[in-house]
Amino acid sequence: MIGPLGVDDAGELLTIQRAAYVGESMVYDQFLPPLRETLEQVVAVLARDDVVVLGARDAARLVGAVRVMPTGEVARLCVVPDKQGAGLGTALLRAAVEAGGTWLFTGERSVGNLRLYERHGFVETRREPSVGHDLVFLERARTP
Repeated sequence: MIGPLGVDDAGELLTIQRAAYVGESMVYDQFLPPLRETLEQVVAVLARDDVVVLGARDAARLVGAVRVMPTGEVARLCVVPDKQGAGLGTALLRAAVEAGGTWLFTGERSVGNLRLYERHGFVETRREPSVGHDLVFLERARTP
């Protein structure tokens, strides 16, 4: 079940975010920003009225989350490692698009993520250099 998260979910959200991004961090051989985010920063995001933070639960356990920023950015899409590959990322991405998400970025080495985004109507718009890799920016294809 996917629904909104609030400030009371901050600790659990930070925990699953870190668990989900460890594998990505190893691909890039560096601590990615989601791993450096503090509890206070997560609380601040959850307290904002202009940010939509959605979570997926398996019973009471938070197993995935995504943010939709005021700019339409889909950010911090994450699924706990033991639930990856079960369709939660797809469900969260769809929910983010329904909540107004129109664009996102990821690293060029995140091949599985890039495939997921492209399957759901995101197209590459540009690349920007980052430390040791390029960031790939994607936007939802416009429908006439």
